[in-house]
Amino acid sequence: MVTTRQLPSRLHHTAYTTKDMEKTRAFYEEVIGLPLVATWSEADELFGKVRTYCHCFFGLADGGALAFFQFADTDDERTFSPPIAETPFHHIALKVDHATQEAIAQRLQAAGYTAPDTFVLEHGYCRSLYIKDPKRDASRIHARCA
Repeated sequence: MVTTRQLPSRLHHTAYTTKDMEKTRAFYEEVIGLPLVATWSEADELFGKVRTYCHCFFGLADGGALAFFQFADTDDERTFSPPIAETPFHHIALKVDHATQEAIAQRLQAAGYTAPDTFVLEHGYCRSLYIKDPKRDASRIHARCA
């Protein structure tokens, strides 16, 4: 017997760690243009130790978010923030229209971002603007429009 499963309606959030929340906030809010929709700090017992961390959520139009955590303790930061390989194949892809992509490109240029930390690929079916997040080691995001 085949059963139909209800699929999740959307991505609620995806989460990453950061070493510098203020620089991460400035990049995602001021340069990329995502609104900061929630911030809070808490301390929880996780994996046998009380860990203190701050969360920041940056909103997307569909109600989803990009979330970032910064740990108060440097040992926790090292434990939960493994190095990310330098590659454009580990990235966050945001769907945007052409005007939004151009606005992001203009903000990047105004903020001093240049190649190789930002570049465009014309894939044929879409145009991708790749940006290296300078505050998060080697991760990249790209704003992709069809």
